[in-house]
Amino acid sequence: MVKRILVAAVPLAMLMLAGCHSGPKGGVFASRKGVPDEFAVGRAAPLTVPPDFALVPPKPGQPRPQEADSSAQALNALFGGQRPVSQGEAALTAAAGPPPPPGIRSEAGDPDTTTVNKGANTQTILKAPPSTNPAANASTPQ
Repeated sequence: MVKRILVAAVPLAMLMLAGCHSGPKGGVFASRKGVPDEFAVGRAAPLTVPPDFALVPPKPGQPRPQEADSSAQALNALFGGQRPVSQGEAALTAAAGPPPPPGIRSEAGDPDTTTVNKGANTQTILKAPPSTNPAANASTPQ
């Protein structure tokens, strides 16, 4: 019984000691040449706030910027406000056709709207992962 414990404990102790050494410059048993000197640390200059020349003093009678619409401020912070439409976006929206009628979303959710239930098989086909088989791939001629 004692022999089995020694057979298991000796390799375990050797493995633990091997983990203490991480090369010639580090580890528990190595010299302390790579340790930083705590007395060689210098003081940094205090932080200062630079002046902001973009700020202008408020004018009497104008609304305060904090009192603006919070949703407009959130949209402005997220998306950066109104931006000009690029040529590519203008061409894409022109090719899409006229804008939809204003109430199209409520019409799509109307119970009288005719829909076709394609079934679970179509959903399974659409959710299937792409195949690596060359016979299963399709390409469009140019």
